[in-house]
Amino acid sequence: MIKILFVCHGNICRSPMAACVLQDMVDKAGRAEEFLVDSAATSREELGNPIYPPAVRKLKAEGVSLSSHRAIQMTRADYQKYDLLLGADSANIRNMARIAGGDPEGKIHRLLDYSERPRDIADPWYTGNFDVTFDDIVEGCRALLASLDRDRQ
Repeated sequence: MIKILFVCHGNICRSPMAACVLQDMVDKAGRAEEFLVDSAATSREELGNPIYPPAVRKLKAEGVSLSSHRAIQMTRADYQKYDLLLGADSANIRNMARIAGGDPEGKIHRLLDYSERPRDIADPWYTGNFDVTFDDIVEGCRALLASLDRDRQ
């Protein structure tokens, strides 16, 4: 089983969206038993809050299944629990490494580092553009799955 933790600043937009998108992809491919997918925040600002309503609306509009969610914060123990810890942007990566006490096993990456155009995923909390965020997440999740499949061969 591949254990993946998606991480963003507050765990109410990008990281739970990514967790829902990847889970939906593996469910539809009949591969759910191969993955454990979750999400967390680097900050404490939104702890306990649900997915931000515009993110919920976008996921529903795209036909992506939602699970119940309350924002949690990444912990040092998560580094050992998960095989990959995937941040939405470079600031997340710095904060994730700080929380984890480093990245000696090379588990921490940006989600879009797997894509043909590595980059940050803009925070829709600030941009208001959930369409672009969703498209970037789908691109990253597809590229991640392709990379994992190549590694299995």
